Amino acid sequence: MSTGRRLTGRVAVVTGAARGVGAELARTLHARGARVALLGLEPEELAKVAAGCGEDAGWWEVDVTDNAALARVAAEVAERFGRVDVVVANAGIAVGGLFERADATSFDRVVEVNLLGSIATARAFLPHLVRSRGHLLQVASLAALTPAPLMAAYCASKSGVEAFAHCLRAELALSGVTVGVAYLSWTDTDMVRGAFAQEGMARLRGTLPFPMNRVHPLAPAVERIADGVVRRSAHVYGQGWLRLLQPVRGVVPAVLSAAAPRRLARFRDVLESVQPTGPVGAGGEADTRARSGAARDGR
Repeated sequence: MSTGRRLTGRVAVVTGAARGVGAELARTLHARGARVALLGLEPEELAKVAAGCGEDAGWWEVDVTDNAALARVAAEVAERFGRVDVVVANAGIAVGGLFERADATSFDRVVEVNLLGSIATARAFLPHLVRSRGHLLQVASLAALTPAPLMAAYCASKSGVEAFAHCLRAELALSGVTVGVAYLSWTDTDMVRGAFAQEGMARLRGTLPFPMNRVHPLAPAVERIADGVVRRSAHVYGQGWLRLLQPVRGVVPAVLSAAAPRRLARFRDVLESVQPTGPVGAGGEADTRARSGAARDGR
């Protein structure tokens, strides 16, 4: 349900805005009246998204794990728009596969981008949010509410950003800055499609109980997140059923530990077929290219 153009005159920054949730959210916030600043790693895609977000939209190519570059971009955004009212820490990547087989570099990069990148985003933009008494939204996941085999890096990073956001909410209460966490289940993005490109991963998703086994449409989820931005909500659920997990999340690890061995034993052949991946989807590929380029340049 749309809450109208209640962001008119506000400036919203979205990281990971080249595609997927970030791109759709930038367009939706613009439709609600916001001027948007798009951050990401894919200049051509960022330019396309910005073109659909009004003539005031701006975009910056930046790696969210680069503290110095983020600080520079934050200053440029504030100078261009005069203020920063909303920051959405959305940038993220994922890998799949068993931890014991995982490539250490790819596994650690997920934690670096998703967790440390979100921390760096908050660090860079927080002074501007304090001045505007603005709102920080951290995009987390179903992976923060329940652990999932074959997704250790992603679950660890999303649990981390959820805890980080909860800490900031308390710390910033007196400053007038509000902090929210957005939760999404499998949502139709390049990253999710890339994750399930392997037959084994897709078959394992099919073993999950409904509605966790579904890939949900992007637009309705993003509309709910935009509603949460307008309302400065502490918790936002891209799929409404996710809120039902909050009261029982404490028992989920025990249930999973009891059920997983038997369930996974039934799919031993599938597990054997799941090969460790690098960061999945087009966004993951963009991060890999950017990291390779930085290594070549000695950064």
